[in-house]
Amino acid sequence: MSGDHNHADVSATPIPRLWLALGLTGSFMIAEIIGSYVTGSLALLSDAMHMATDTFALALALIAIYLGRRAADILRTYGYSRFEILAAAINAVLLLLVAFYILYEAYIRLSEPAEVQSVGMMVVAVFGLIVNLISMRLLSGKKDESLNVKGAYLEVWADMLGSVGVIVGAVIIYFTAWEWVDSVIAVGIGFMVFPRTWVLLKECINILLEGVPVGLNLRQLEQSVLGVSGVAELHDLHVWSLTKSQHSLTAHIVLQPQANGETVRRAVEQVLQEQYDLHHTTLQMEAENCARAEDIH
Repeated sequence: MSGDHNHADVSATPIPRLWLALGLTGSFMIAEIIGSYVTGSLALLSDAMHMATDTFALALALIAIYLGRRAADILRTYGYSRFEILAAAINAVLLLLVAFYILYEAYIRLSEPAEVQSVGMMVVAVFGLIVNLISMRLLSGKKDESLNVKGAYLEVWADMLGSVGVIVGAVIIYFTAWEWVDSVIAVGIGFMVFPRTWVLLKECINILLEGVPVGLNLRQLEQSVLGVSGVAELHDLHVWSLTKSQHSLTAHIVLQPQANGETVRRAVEQVLQEQYDLHHTTLQMEAENCARAEDIH
């Protein structure tokens, strides 16, 4: 079993930046809710709802980081790193629910358009855009190393596009008085969320179900191991992820006659590390296939 454990999901996450992004997003969420009430804009309200999920995502990210850094104990031998995945999954489900709510409200508004104050709507949206751009900048550095930070970044990114949509809608309403544009923009913001959120949720579910890490070809890995000198058979192969960047592998390897188990184990570990970036491995070396031997007995 190798001793090189990768905890990049939590240890490399910029906590001060997360706190700053949380403060900016949470504060403006309140301002945007007030702004939507004052201006009567559903598009602003939808943007505010996205801000709420952004805030929740950032809060979850911080909670996950602090819990993930807790040491493993006798009850949780892997520690608390998996909490990050749970938080990201909750975040994705919440965002989907918010999107459905916005679509429903937009449907109601399209049949009965409400009066919208376009100037106030635009002012609030411009400030929202600025906040989103700052938050994206704060999160962009580590978004590819942590599912939780990635989830928060995607929500801020979606909210940034939403702010742009609200600004465009406000301009159109100002020059045309087409109040229904506000609801159309809200619908666009809602639909904009689904593809990215589904990808994030699917990745979280795959990790929680201990599926094969995304991008890893299990058949190719099997052939690589079988190609190591001294390996006769390979069975009981399992590859899964604890977090986005922390992968594990267990396998039983049947040795060829006269092969040295320790030499073969080290050679297999080298292949797994260099070709597949797998550093947390447990390999059981066997003189014969244990599964076949059990069947015989």
